[in-house]
Amino acid sequence: MFVFKAAVVGAGTMGGEIAAVIASAGVPVVLKDVKQEFVDLGLRKAEEVTRAQLAGLVAKQKIDEQQAAAQADQILGRITGTTTYEDFGDVDFVIEAVPERIEIKQAVLAELDVATPGHAILASNTSSLAISEMADATSRPDKVVGFHFFYPASMMRLVEIVEGADTSPETMQVATTFAQAIRKMPIACGEEPGFVVNRILMSSISEVWRFQECNELAIKAIDDAISSSRVAPMGPFFLTDLLGLDTVLHVAEHVRHSYGDSFYVHEGMRALVQAGELGAKTGKGFYDSGQPRTEGATEFDAEELTQRFVLKAFVEACLVLEEGMATVRDIDLGMMAGAGLIPPPFARADQTGLDEVLAQLDTAVVEWGERYEAPAILRRLVAQGRLGAKSGQGFFAYAQPDAQGFEQGESVRLETRGDIAIAWLDRPPANSLSPQVIAELARVWDHVDAEPTVRVLVIASANPMLWCAGADIKAFTTLDRAAGAELLDDAHGLMRRMERSSTVTIAAVNAVAYGGGCELAMACDVRIAAQSASFGQPEIGLGIMPGFGGTQRLPRLVGTARALELNLTGDPISAAEAYEIGLVNRVVPDHELFDAALAWARKLAGQAPLAVRAIKRTTAGDADLDEGIEAEKAAFEDVFASADAREGIAAFLGKRQAVWKGQ
Repeated sequence: MFVFKAAVVGAGTMGGEIAAVIASAGVPVVLKDVKQEFVDLGLRKAEEVTRAQLAGLVAKQKIDEQQAAAQADQILGRITGTTTYEDFGDVDFVIEAVPERIEIKQAVLAELDVATPGHAILASNTSSLAISEMADATSRPDKVVGFHFFYPASMMRLVEIVEGADTSPETMQVATTFAQAIRKMPIACGEEPGFVVNRILMSSISEVWRFQECNELAIKAIDDAISSSRVAPMGPFFLTDLLGLDTVLHVAEHVRHSYGDSFYVHEGMRALVQAGELGAKTGKGFYDSGQPRTEGATEFDAEELTQRFVLKAFVEACLVLEEGMATVRDIDLGMMAGAGLIPPPFARADQTGLDEVLAQLDTAVVEWGERYEAPAILRRLVAQGRLGAKSGQGFFAYAQPDAQGFEQGESVRLETRGDIAIAWLDRPPANSLSPQVIAELARVWDHVDAEPTVRVLVIASANPMLWCAGADIKAFTTLDRAAGAELLDDAHGLMRRMERSSTVTIAAVNAVAYGGGCELAMACDVRIAAQSASFGQPEIGLGIMPGFGGTQRLPRLVGTARALELNLTGDPISAAEAYEIGLVNRVVPDHELFDAALAWARKLAGQAPLAVRAIKRTTAGDADLDEGIEAEKAAFEDVFASADAREGIAAFLGKRQAVWKGQ
């Protein structure tokens, strides 16, 4: 399903910002509320954030004032305000942003169920309520999903895509794709209270609240200690004022009711809410005009405070993982993008050393209580010798490149483990396939393939958040046609050498594999995907076409019909769907990906080399594939040189909608 028109119900501050976000991505949106004055408020908010963001681009000299004014008018022209459901008959995706009360949300979703077409997805911008309970109010529970923005929606990139008991995989994928289309960073999670970010953040903040109230400490001193330690971008009391004490209290009480006394609710916050002092939105909360309103002791062990915060966040993150609520990658990504914890819980633990974290938790249980009990997954990883970065593997895998025997490149690093080699893609921020990356990967391959003791090459990513986001579009635009053709020849030459060799190749895809990244994975003999992985061929959105074998290997793997669908729509698919259609061989939990890839490598390294080469060559269909690749290369060069391609790439780089002319 595709989203051509969206709607937002609830025209408060959040609703207005969400509408602006959607409209700025080129999607028409209807903004509805029960009264015209509320609609007008939402429209004013949408205009405010739109013009502020464009003013930021003017300040950065990316556009001039005239362009900013024209873009603002264009964006705001896509937003329609209404008090009725009259314009909802052709919407594809609706987001309710009404007050956080289950009965209100159920009533709104019941109305939307009648007012919208049967294919429309009904999404809730809830921060903690159960999606399944809302879905019960509709006749389409499979099309009800959580779509949780973080405040302010115009600035915060994270969106939690929340799966209810009946939410279909297709609905989850459409919601994820829509989030990406409106330039947000989606993570998927289950519907347990608090979801991912609020649950983990409330767990760690509640420990700070407990520490402050039990020891009668000054809140300003607490905030300063947290922010100066850089375990969080700002102190929890200052953050609570920004978010609104009533909002934070609601979430805090909800998670405590759900998970018990390991969560602490600040009594002083409850008293302030009862007095109507809600923070920045009322002028007073924990602070008044930037000054703390209460005094207290300023002498305390700041290291203990930050340790409580960090360890509690880690314990709760492990519980979320063990419960199957979210993957390792999505949890860490959520805590970075949604809560500003850098490094996030799992990456921080890996850097510290999981054995050291286990020792810290064992001590914390004795000193601070059972809520610091070390999770089972941590004990299991330590028992396996997976201690984090220092051992090469913990919650994530880490490159340990060879110190000698090979001159390491800047973007691709080689690690050898007996008869298994690992090529680590390491070109921040996206491992994009630039001419340099392709050249370095080819050099690694030629070295490995010439080494008689190495039988398998695993291609992995040193970036835990992605595998390879595709070709380096900026680099491509600097090449003339001859240089571009040479780059295509180099890339295809590398992939064909990989396919024809007796050395087996395994793509260990931990996350995003788009465009050239997906094509590189397809050129490998085996593809092992983490649960968080996603695959796609988005070139069509730039006005170009796949150029590294996407029109040739993809239909051989998944069939012509699905290949055409993926190449023509440009929409990504999840690891689960990739496995279902035959694009990947296995899907495994995130933290087991590298182990699984190495297990496959050990198995395949033990096979007879001559037989391996013969099987690979006869199975691949060399002659037909070579002819197809030549046709693809010629077509890619023609399309890439077109005016539409120049427009599509310029629009992509400028974060605007492309205008196609068929030229």
